[in-house]
Amino acid sequence: MGRNSIHFETLGCRLNHDESEGAARAFVLNGFSVEQDTVSAKTLTDENVVLCIINTCTVTAKAEQKARRLIKLMLQKYPCSSLIVTGCYAQLDASSITKIAPDRIVILDGTKKFKLAQIASQMAPNGLLSVQNGLLNAKSLREYIQSAPEELNQFSLFTPVFQKHSRASIKVQDGCNCSCSFCRIHLARGRSVSLNADEVSRRIRKMEEDGINEVVFTGVNLSQYRWKYDDSRILDFAGLLEKCLNDTEKISFRISSLYPQNVDDYLCKVLSSNRIQPFFHLSIQSGSERILKAMNRPHSIDQVYDAIRLLRQIKVNPFISCDLIAGFPGENNDDFEKTKKLCLENDFAWVHAFPFSPRKGTPAYDMKDQVSDEIKRQRVKWLTDYAINNKIKYVNSCCQKEYSAVVENSRLLRKKGDPSNVIHAVTENMLHVECPLTEENKEKIKSGDRITVRIKECLPASISDSQELDCTGIIMSS
Repeated sequence: MGRNSIHFETLGCRLNHDESEGAARAFVLNGFSVEQDTVSAKTLTDENVVLCIINTCTVTAKAEQKARRLIKLMLQKYPCSSLIVTGCYAQLDASSITKIAPDRIVILDGTKKFKLAQIASQMAPNGLLSVQNGLLNAKSLREYIQSAPEELNQFSLFTPVFQKHSRASIKVQDGCNCSCSFCRIHLARGRSVSLNADEVSRRIRKMEEDGINEVVFTGVNLSQYRWKYDDSRILDFAGLLEKCLNDTEKISFRISSLYPQNVDDYLCKVLSSNRIQPFFHLSIQSGSERILKAMNRPHSIDQVYDAIRLLRQIKVNPFISCDLIAGFPGENNDDFEKTKKLCLENDFAWVHAFPFSPRKGTPAYDMKDQVSDEIKRQRVKWLTDYAINNKIKYVNSCCQKEYSAVVENSRLLRKKGDPSNVIHAVTENMLHVECPLTEENKEKIKSGDRITVRIKECLPASISDSQELDCTGIIMSS
């Protein structure tokens, strides 16, 4: 058998995962076998993998450390492969990554990852990069990347068929015009660009025709979506959502993230549609006005409170989560008390808490009054404990109620001590639920199906252990 396996690793945001899915689809269409299971120390050595691709993240130092660890593991576990490193980390620190294994590592700028589709076609038989004697030469690959015409763009890695994820996503925006003082993403991805609204609609209609039940809108900063439409008006993200609702019939939409200052009456009117899922994630970062200004954030605390109030007016018990950074330079006890007050007064269903990570090339890297690691740990612990307790509280508020859900996978999981088969699904309000399967529905329920579940019981231990399972449920209809 010829060596035709491609191994993908993806770190970071939903946008990265969307792009990896598009690239994976390109390789599948060109006759390659694609695997996306995360490599580990227990992974067996596989000489059939001809190419590894890792889509990296640079949002924190920890994300970069993880990327370097995975790169070294792939080099070890897939000894006959070349390795393409792309994504935001590759965009900003190419030289340090290449030093790990100069003879096998090939850097593909994160802003040029659309070239993965071209590489896939050229690796096919009779292509410029066709595999010779079971090997793909890294030097030839590097030369092709440098010389290949840029026929595609940031939105070319689209797929209506997802290899790893049950819930589809669509990239409609890339880049960011903000200059937050802690962030490298705008340095890696560049200025904001948007996908043609008609093309967005066409892609979603295709998904709907293919039986996709839910699609997640992704981008670096969806609030900066802009498209000149009909030569006379500019569609923002709210206008795009409204158009996609009008152009489709039943597919549901989920929003990956929102900026508080853009949650206004018009957006909320669109979000009130019963086809928009009652899950909202807000990029907030701090509850202190002083720290927000030091971060160069584009919103105020008042806008955060207004956004949450408006979102709660349009949905019944929505799942509202947020990002918060602990230990930003200069953050004193009073600043963190304001962040705690923000949490306590707004009752978030979850908080993604991060310790401040100084990133080279950002203004915050050299700021005075850096907060000690110990204080960062203490503040992250408070936020994490709050998040766990509030998620348990939120899930309990959903018990004995029925929700629409999308089946996350169709694997029948046999639990120890429990002879029944179970299935995992994600509810409209983003609860990960485990439901037993009966003999009747076992054969007909598959990945991506929409079902109705009744939440039975919260699973506090699972939530506390950061497992991706929140509760148990019963399938009411499928």
